[in-house]
Amino acid sequence: MKYSESLKKNEDFKNVYNKGTSKGNKYLVMYVIRNNKDINRLGISVSKKVGNSVVRHHLTRLLRESYRLHEDMFSSGLDIAIVVKTSASDCTYHEIESALLHLAKLHNIMED
Repeated sequence: MKYSESLKKNEDFKNVYNKGTSKGNKYLVMYVIRNNKDINRLGISVSKKVGNSVVRHHLTRLLRESYRLHEDMFSSGLDIAIVVKTSASDCTYHEIESALLHLAKLHNIMED
């Protein structure tokens, strides 16, 4: 299985936001850019508008887990930043998972 890291630095997020391509759906917005490495880096941003810290961390965990389970389907060498919309505050795992996979298909970063 491929190993993936997290986007942590503000400059990394800014780079993905400014130079990457973005696509969105009802719950998420995904920004993607090539990183010239053989690993993917995933960053998740959840605004305080979405809910309190319990809600925000819950959504972050749901996203990380759904990405982890489907990581082998993603192309390598990408920086992926995901912004959670306020409409996702009461989503189930399956709704988050399907939103993530839908955006990955729109970006053509899924390997079959």
